Order: sequence, then structure tokens, then C-alpha cells
Amino acid sequence: MVKLTAEIIQNSMQYINPVKDRELDLRGYKIPEIENLGATGDQFDTIDFSDNDIRRLDGFPYLKRLKCLLLNNNRIMRLGEHLEEHIPNMETVVLTGNQIEELGDIDPLTSLEKLTCLSLLHNPVTAKPHYRLYIIHKFPNLRLLDFRKITLKEKKEAKHLFKSKKGKELQKEIKERANTFVPGGEVQNIAKSKGLTDDEVEKIREAIAKAASLDEVERLQQLLEVGHIPGGDVQQNGNNGHAMLANMEVEDGPA
Repeated sequence: MVKLTAEIIQNSMQYINPVKDRELDLRGYKIPEIENLGATGDQFDTIDFSDNDIRRLDGFPYLKRLKCLLLNNNRIMRLGEHLEEHIPNMETVVLTGNQIEELGDIDPLTSLEKLTCLSLLHNPVTAKPHYRLYIIHKFPNLRLLDFRKITLKEKKEAKHLFKSKKGKELQKEIKERANTFVPGGEVQNIAKSKGLTDDEVEKIREAIAKAASLDEVERLQQLLEVGHIPGGDVQQNGNNGHAMLANMEVEDGPA
């Protein structure tokens, strides 16, 4: 993986794209996170982050000019809160080929009031019941979803569904699933592949849920993925994410 530095940004290809926007090409560096974009000087309409290893959509400085993000083929599972404070004029977000699982995990993008084009193709979330109608309901200004025009008929269907009793119950379920996903919904599958018991998995999930920041959550999950499994009982180590992280580093060394 390559850290996104000011030097990489300054040396990457910059050009006027087919729609006459100024674009920065950051494809294929295996960048793990978005950072140091202040080095762009807010000179770009579009930034292409395709084919990297980004896990969550955040880390932006204030970029008033930026209106299009291309994030194809990353590993994005979570979307940052309050994105509107950093990229207020965002119109297009292409998240094709990522790992977003739950409908409620998309909700942070609703703060981007100018968003008119969104792609979530090839994400697990697209297989959820009522996927398209839910997105149409939550994003009233959206014109294109997964590169298909949103029709008036679909807007009416979405409004009818989510104003009904059934729709309100669906929204409650969607929100609950999103809340349980954030602390580390992927832990179960990772831990299973490492041969952990259900009790060990539950202790790990508790530690992640009590982590003090998203950075700590990411670090815990990354250590788990590469086999850095903590020894002993989480309760005996302080019963929190910081204690678990310290235990991992003592046993295995810094990742």
C-alpha cells in the first residue's frame, strides 16, 4: 500500500476530461485512505480514486470546487459523517465495486444536497429488498442511480411505500441494521476464517464497539484480518478497544 502524499498528488496526471472538467488521476496506487488532499489547492472538479484499497469515505479537507468522486473497485464499507462540511458541491459519487452492505450505511450521503448521480453497482447492498426505492426515497434530488434514470413512476412508488406503515417499519429495521454494522459487522466472517470460537468473536465485537474512534475500529479489524488475534480475556485487559489494541501490539508488534 502507498500513503497518499502531497508529492504523489502533485506528480499524478492532471487533465481536462471529456465533460470539460479538470480531473486528478489517482488510480491504482493501492492507497488505503483519503488524506492530504489540501495539496490539490482545490483546483479539481473530479478526483479519480479507482482501483485503490480505500475502506471508508472520509478524510476530506474543505474542497468547494470538487463535484465528482470516482471510487470504483476499492474496499469501502463505511461513509463518513458530515461530508457536506467538506465537499458541499458534490454532484456525482461512483462507488461501483465496493463493500457497502446495508441500506442504512448509505445514509451519510444524504447530507450532500447537490448529489444527482450515485452508483452502488456491485456492492452487496444492491441485493437488499427495496434497494432502489429506498435510495430514491432518501435522495430526493437524485436523477441517476446505478446509471439508470430515476423515473416519475419510481418516485411515486417510493413515496407511497415509505409513507405507509410498512415503509416506516422497514426504515426502522434498516436503521437498526446499519447501527449494528458500524462496530464491525464483517468481524464474524473474518474471525470464522481464523478458527475463533463464538465467545472469542463476541469479545472482539465488544472491543470494537467500545473503540474510541473509527481509526481504532479500522486498526482492530486490520489486525484481525492479518491474524493478529489477542490472547486472554478482553475483560481482564480493561474491557475496551484501547486495552485490546495495546494487547495486540504487545503480543505481535506494531502492524
